[in-house]
Amino acid sequence: MQVISLPLFWTIVVDILAWFFFHMAISIMCLKLPPAAFRNNAFWSRIYSWEKYGGLWHQLFRVKSWKSRLVDGATLFRKGYQKKSLHGMNRGDLRTFAMETKRAELTHWLSIVPAPLFFLWNPPLVGWLMIVYAVGFNMPFIITQRYNRGRIKKMLS
Repeated sequence: MQVISLPLFWTIVVDILAWFFFHMAISIMCLKLPPAAFRNNAFWSRIYSWEKYGGLWHQLFRVKSWKSRLVDGATLFRKGYQKKSLHGMNRGDLRTFAMETKRAELTHWLSIVPAPLFFLWNPPLVGWLMIVYAVGFNMPFIITQRYNRGRIKKMLS
């Protein structure tokens, strides 16, 4: 329900600034989480048998054909762990990479959460478009993290 009415120009400015703020704040928050926070096998990060070690994601979405075009947000942060390629093939490197895919996946799941707030200053149709944007923008990253983590899980087993 829209509670704040702004002129179109200012609504667009607020939308852009709000998304920038949410993306950056959530990214920084997740970057500050210690690696131990991702050592669990939480329901959202667990790779399930039906995912076929990531094969399902490639089968459904042809992940290999487009994942290299995604921007790695880690390049924006000094402490970020770049996931464009493996940093090594030993078990420690693979575990670190898998843990960082959990961090990235959590970041993108949490980046969807603020979308309903946009109903506060946008008309309902635009509010729904913001939800579509949040899901549409973040799902390719989530799918890629699950695909990569599934492959790593297979390599480690």
